[in-house]
Amino acid sequence: MKIDGNYEFIEIGFDDGVAWLTLNRPDKLNSFNAGMHEEVAEVLSQIQQSPTVRCLVISGAGRAFSAGQDLADLDMSNLGDVVERYYNPLLRTLTQLPIPVIACVNGVAAGAAANLALACDIVLAARSAKFIQSFHQLGLVPDGGGTWTLPRLVGLARATALCMTGEVVSAEKAENWGMIWRCVDDEELNTETTQLAHTLAKKATVGLGFTKQLLRLSQTRTLDEQLDLERDYQQAASSTKDFAEGVDAFLNKRKPVFTGE
Repeated sequence: MKIDGNYEFIEIGFDDGVAWLTLNRPDKLNSFNAGMHEEVAEVLSQIQQSPTVRCLVISGAGRAFSAGQDLADLDMSNLGDVVERYYNPLLRTLTQLPIPVIACVNGVAAGAAANLALACDIVLAARSAKFIQSFHQLGLVPDGGGTWTLPRLVGLARATALCMTGEVVSAEKAENWGMIWRCVDDEELNTETTQLAHTLAKKATVGLGFTKQLLRLSQTRTLDEQLDLERDYQQAASSTKDFAEGVDAFLNKRKPVFTGE
């Protein structure tokens, strides 16, 4: 797949059904400016419309995942507008993409970038990576969905303390707390991420997308409501070509070849 556009603040690559989106301002620890926000939004919009992208990986160039928002590129007079214009659409798009999204956290993830990473479907982090809720240092509140995501991952008590103190959470502790999927040695991060991304990209993409939405919807539904949703999504999943392929492969004792349809 070819994505149109020349990008200054991100890099985009494709490999066997996997899209790799790299935040690329290493001299600024990949902090977000308006240009990066706009480029990321443009690429995600094109990925949404692509039938060939079956998994997305987000990472950072250099020694950081992202330090969050670039304060030098911020309208201090209307932060609510910055959140509404950039971060809210970004988080809504990522969580609603009908494909798996992996955060490959190679270094520090701070502020809104920490919450962006935690909002991804699966988070792999280098052992040297760190997660920091840094908003309190500026007298601000967590954004990027942090006040929704973090309590659901680590519980209200830990989420409250992390947001109020800004205590640094190592990748190892994040794994132990259930904040992320896995902490791996730094030199193994790219290999582990590549293997996982390619594995997911070869699965039944529509079914994975439905699973993603069901799990996220479960946070705000009763059991009865969730059972009805499972019924409806299962009916939709059973009408896909991948379901037919999966059944045929099972009955004929062979490995399925899913196409994401």
